[in-house]
Amino acid sequence: MKKKEILLFGATGQIGKNLIRKLSQNNYKITAVTRNIHRAGYILKTQANPGYLKLVELKNFDNEKIENLMGNCDICINLIGILYEKKKNHFKNIHTILPDLLSKKASKYKISKFIHLSALGIEEASDSEYANSKLEGEKRIKLNFKNSIILKPSIVYSVDDKFTTHFMTLLSRMPIMPLYYDGLTKFRPIHVTDLVKIIFEMVNNNMNNIVVECIGPEELTFKDIIEQLLKSINRSRLLIPLPLFIAKITAKILQILPKPLLTEDQLKLLKYNNVSSGNYKTNFDLGFKADKIFNIEINKYSYNWRSGGQYSKNNKIDKIK
Repeated sequence: MKKKEILLFGATGQIGKNLIRKLSQNNYKITAVTRNIHRAGYILKTQANPGYLKLVELKNFDNEKIENLMGNCDICINLIGILYEKKKNHFKNIHTILPDLLSKKASKYKISKFIHLSALGIEEASDSEYANSKLEGEKRIKLNFKNSIILKPSIVYSVDDKFTTHFMTLLSRMPIMPLYYDGLTKFRPIHVTDLVKIIFEMVNNNMNNIVVECIGPEELTFKDIIEQLLKSINRSRLLIPLPLFIAKITAKILQILPKPLLTEDQLKLLKYNNVSSGNYKTNFDLGFKADKIFNIEINKYSYNWRSGGQYSKNNKIDKIK
């Protein structure tokens, strides 16, 4: 049977790169849409088997080009998302308007599936622009395309993420680490390879019109995560609960940076737990296990932040084991 053609938006992130590798290894042909074909080519060409990946450059929301792409695919996967707003990259444009446009085209051309990556724990965060834009995007997709699959992951981590690597950098340089909301916010971190397996299962099976919360095997608080990162990089830091009014001032200053360390909107999100809500099925409910353990996985790449790097004492022990 002829393998289905995959149209992928958001190919250059940690999830996209791993998904391209998984799909091409299983003989799926992928058309990856990118804003910069030269940069994407450098990043992505090594991820796919020869002949299985086509790169297409798309700047802005070119209606005609999107129609042509959608008319030639069987499945569309949208992984595009931003963590903070800069220039033309506003939450509403990326998380609401783009999914609305793509799901309408998916319906027009009657493709078999539209898989959209949203986020976990956003229903309660009504004071967050990020969360509201994501929720509105979900609503529009459901209205536009009945065969939609919406995946809502908790924190996705790997050596290519912008979470564990970001905090390990901070922890290696700062003598203290602030704990927002006393570090009690809960997460269910999921490794990128486990999430990619779930997306791959959604491509392969007959499920449609479903929302799935994608979670890892462990529930960890923000403080737990920071402590495990510290242990992994052989550092000892003072963890200090930060009063909210000071945290707000700090976020207001830090969000000015070209790559913000923390924004006011992200601070609001940190107030809400990032665990399964009970409103939707999880990957475990559907039989799609995620078994990567947080501290084991981060130890595989945390030597980059240890004193001595790859020649650090811990890294030698890890290799022997």
